[in-house]
Amino acid sequence: MNTTYSPADTERTVLYVSDHPDAKLVGFLADSGWSAVHARSTVIAERMIERDDIKVGLVQLPAQCSPLDLSALASCMRRVETNWVAQIAPGQADDELVSRFILDYCFDFVTQPWLNERLVFALGHAHGLSSLRQTRAAPEASLGRHGMVGQCEAMQQLYRYIDKCSVTEAPVFVAGESGTGKELTARAIHERSTRAGQTFVAINCAAIPPSLLQAELFGHERGAFTGALQRKIGRIESAHGGTLFLDEIGDMPHECQAVLLRFLQEGTIERLGGNATIKVDARVISATHVDLDQAVEDGRFRADLYHRLCVLRIVEPPLRERGGDIKLLARYALSLYKQDGARKLRGLSSDAIVALSNYPWPGNVRELINCVRRAVVMSEGRFITASDLGLPETDHGPAVTLAEIRAKAEKDAVEQALQRHGYKLSEAAAQLGISRATLYRLMNANRLHAEPGAGRGAQANGSSDAEADDEAERRSPSLA
Repeated sequence: MNTTYSPADTERTVLYVSDHPDAKLVGFLADSGWSAVHARSTVIAERMIERDDIKVGLVQLPAQCSPLDLSALASCMRRVETNWVAQIAPGQADDELVSRFILDYCFDFVTQPWLNERLVFALGHAHGLSSLRQTRAAPEASLGRHGMVGQCEAMQQLYRYIDKCSVTEAPVFVAGESGTGKELTARAIHERSTRAGQTFVAINCAAIPPSLLQAELFGHERGAFTGALQRKIGRIESAHGGTLFLDEIGDMPHECQAVLLRFLQEGTIERLGGNATIKVDARVISATHVDLDQAVEDGRFRADLYHRLCVLRIVEPPLRERGGDIKLLARYALSLYKQDGARKLRGLSSDAIVALSNYPWPGNVRELINCVRRAVVMSEGRFITASDLGLPETDHGPAVTLAEIRAKAEKDAVEQALQRHGYKLSEAAAQLGISRATLYRLMNANRLHAEPGAGRGAQANGSSDAEADDEAERRSPSLA
């Protein structure tokens, strides 16, 4: 039996786990082109898997499987990207415990007698799929740019904006809903700027009590207030030479806004309780989910500060507008947290993908990642299903055909043209680019009539005019 091998041998190596190894089976595998390495216990098997890149495992289930036996095997089989084939005795698959174990942790199974082409095929198939999986996992760059995940047009535009903002020192304002990744954008700008080697200081203006925010931003001298036992350098001063990221700037108290404005204008600060003017060179990037235009209009945010912060503006796209990125992000989240679950997960089922795509995601990317992480723990199969995600039902209303959409658009266009021109058919038809007779037919088809109060005579005249236009239209069909 082959028990020593070099890393190159792992290409056609099968890890054989059994407390009573079958010498005939090992010989059969060798004749079929496989190098078998044996492990008498799951502990030994785990060590081998951690040490070497073994793509295929073959596990012989005991004739009398106890839950404890299967639990020990599961702990080994769920940890790695190894495809497992189970060997079972005739009738053993009828045991509910065994069948559930095979479904959850094994790629395939073979029934005794197993010295035949069925075993060779199962091992070869498992090896081939494992190789494909590893090949797909390699190109991490396909997830997106700037350390972000996303390939849709909205994200491509965001990447272009990041590149443009990185080559200048102007303040940047990042707008977007909560959970869209505004700090990721700020860090991407910093890491591609000339300040990349310097510090990136982030502060959440909404997470610090208003009474402490000014001291946190500008620092304080010893004795500046009760409890100020020593000098403290503020966040702004700490960002000297680098980038200062002011998250949730829309929640900054009004009294702090005036002091921040002075820093943006003069590039200097004063610590609380001090008189010295300190020069600080820091690039400012701010962000908030608050509508700052409305906040300025309501008097909750200073207009002069807003214009200082919003020299360059970037808008983070909400997840519901990112199309196929939802599936990409879900798979990325699964790759991050799949080890948290009790089972070795292979991916997301088709109904899970549909549920993810139909959900509006008010919490955006943060909500999606947490949803997938929860599903990893709650899943009871090899794939995450829609029920594992626990998303609420969404009502999209009845399905609408393309013909119904066109008919509604046509009716709306005719009605708007009539209203815009005071129900003067000739002017409305000219705007729509059709003849008056065609317009009249569209009005009848959509049950649109002359303006209320226009009288029966007006409709009668319209009818006679339309009949005349019909005749003209028959002579010159290109008018319609």
